[in-house]
Amino acid sequence: MRFHGYFRSSSSYRCRIAFNLKGIEYDFVSVHLVKGGGQQKTAEYRALNPQALVPALEVGGQVLTQSPAILEWLEETYPEPRLLPADAMERAAVRAFCNVIACEIHPLQNLRTLQYLEANYAQGLEGKEAWCQRWIGDGLAACEALLAKRPATRFAFGDAPGMAEIYLIPQMFSAQRFKVDTSAMPRLRAIAEACAELPAFADAHPSKQPDAE
Repeated sequence: MRFHGYFRSSSSYRCRIAFNLKGIEYDFVSVHLVKGGGQQKTAEYRALNPQALVPALEVGGQVLTQSPAILEWLEETYPEPRLLPADAMERAAVRAFCNVIACEIHPLQNLRTLQYLEANYAQGLEGKEAWCQRWIGDGLAACEALLAKRPATRFAFGDAPGMAEIYLIPQMFSAQRFKVDTSAMPRLRAIAEACAELPAFADAHPSKQPDAE
């Protein structure tokens, strides 16, 4: 199993957490998203992933792309420990929470979006940070509100981490990176603190990766 990713990519970060939670070993291949114009844009990598994005997972002679698909495959192929609840309604609630991050926040704050803002709208660091603060802040506020309707538990959907934390923790890292004010999100902050105590999350942190800068 070969995993192509980048230390600061939040979608790669999600997969690292899942690998760790399930105790799955893999060979890591760094794809630097900036050096040389971005290694993800080379013909060699495009042959692996035509979208020129990370992550990509080579397994059994096939290539899986898009972190949600990779995470669902991991859950189906390595079912223990469970990342999704047994109850269908609870699974839907978890997926809705995750999709706020994957569908509504992540596309607006990823590298190619920020590069487009810089190249086409002359936005420097301040402008890009303001953009990220708006969209990350709005999305995480929605996540906080979703959890506010639920009973208080150590993690988002119970007393053990799962798919919700796999999506949330990388997004909280991005929030910190882009100086998003999370002071009005006590539930999300408490979950992040609880996860930071667990090796599966601590070892997946961008600063711990072999390609970290």
